Amino acid sequence: MTTYTEIKQNKEVLAYLKKADDNLKVLGYTEHSAAHTTLVAERAAQILEVLGYSAHEMELVKIAGFMHDIGNAVNRKNHAEYGSLLADAILRGTDLPLEDRVMVVSAISHHDESTGGARDAVSAALIIADKTDVRRSRVRPQERSSFDIHDRVNYAVTGNRLEIDPEKRKLRLEIEVDEEICTMYEYFDIFLGRMLMCRAAAEMLNAKFSLVVNGSKVL
Repeated sequence: MTTYTEIKQNKEVLAYLKKADDNLKVLGYTEHSAAHTTLVAERAAQILEVLGYSAHEMELVKIAGFMHDIGNAVNRKNHAEYGSLLADAILRGTDLPLEDRVMVVSAISHHDESTGGARDAVSAALIIADKTDVRRSRVRPQERSSFDIHDRVNYAVTGNRLEIDPEKRKLRLEIEVDEEICTMYEYFDIFLGRMLMCRAAAEMLNAKFSLVVNGSKVL
């Protein structure tokens, strides 16, 4: 069966990811390259592993995680839906079983907060891994005077840790934010919807999600 390792080396997937990130760079978005999708893939698999899901589900979420942003090569708007269609076309050329291909495609199509939401364990883990990837290194090199609110928020994050407690089935995201770079209002203006999406996704995993910012629990 086609593996995550093979998908990471797939020339078509890599070409779409590069074009997707190039497009978003022009539009002023933070980094959405293979570095981001690799982190998402492996964090999503870790979530499922710690919470007791199967190795098969872990492999599927890694494939979905690595491919989840390829739709940005078509358009930022509705990129989740475009990405699912591109992923379906690419995976049809592999030996991935039909049921697995459908699971991956569905997870990709539901990962965006504007139209999506967790529908199963794979999509839930993908959502949490994607929305919790907030870090300074995602901001593209530029003068700080040119930062927009997305840049400031990501650049202000000096620490990011996702803790998973399998016994209590709790996921806890701890964020350190430099408030001299962005205010808490700005942070929540960008990320509150995404964090609420993570909370709903955690419920799909029969778990609870909490957010701690600068030592204080806020969600």
